[in-house]
Amino acid sequence: MRITGGDIRGRKLASPKASESHFLRPTSDRVREALFNILGSQVKESVVLDLYAGTGSLGLEALSRGASYALFVDQSPRSLQIIQRNIESCFPTEKAGVFRVDLGLPTALNKIHALSRSQPSFDLIFLDPPYEKNLAIMTLKMIDKVGILKPNGLVVVEERHNEILPDKLVTLSLLKKKRYGETGLWIYERTGRKYSTRMA
Repeated sequence: MRITGGDIRGRKLASPKASESHFLRPTSDRVREALFNILGSQVKESVVLDLYAGTGSLGLEALSRGASYALFVDQSPRSLQIIQRNIESCFPTEKAGVFRVDLGLPTALNKIHALSRSQPSFDLIFLDPPYEKNLAIMTLKMIDKVGILKPNGLVVVEERHNEILPDKLVTLSLLKKKRYGETGLWIYERTGRKYSTRMA
């Protein structure tokens, strides 16, 4: 598993052992590269939230491609250990933070909102929960409700391609859906602007 673009392109990341694959499923290099090609310049200078961060590969890829800061969130001590190791091998620690919280709790994002002094803090949110456990829709609804995404901010959801996710929530609208093998990507925008032509 490597960074696919940006300042530290090609940097190898720590990844789970084979025996840990049942609870850690990193986004493949191919899917990550395709996703960031879609996001393009919208990653530059963004503040990123990586939920169900796993190994941290999505947030680290964003930092490599010009994001200004990334907060990595997971509930697994083992995941947080791998994320911290990857941060230290890639970037100055002031560019990243690590936060442990159980994202299965309905109030989980309230704690993250409190960290930001109740102001929308994030330009880009990655949401990559374990597949087929209804966590994607639950967390997407929390993001929609809590207000941690800035106006015009984006949410990227990774799930199995046949998962059914809504085209519209109260503040979020689906911009694009893509399939890569068994992986599906849904890109939502906080309502407030027209479709971005930069997202080809």
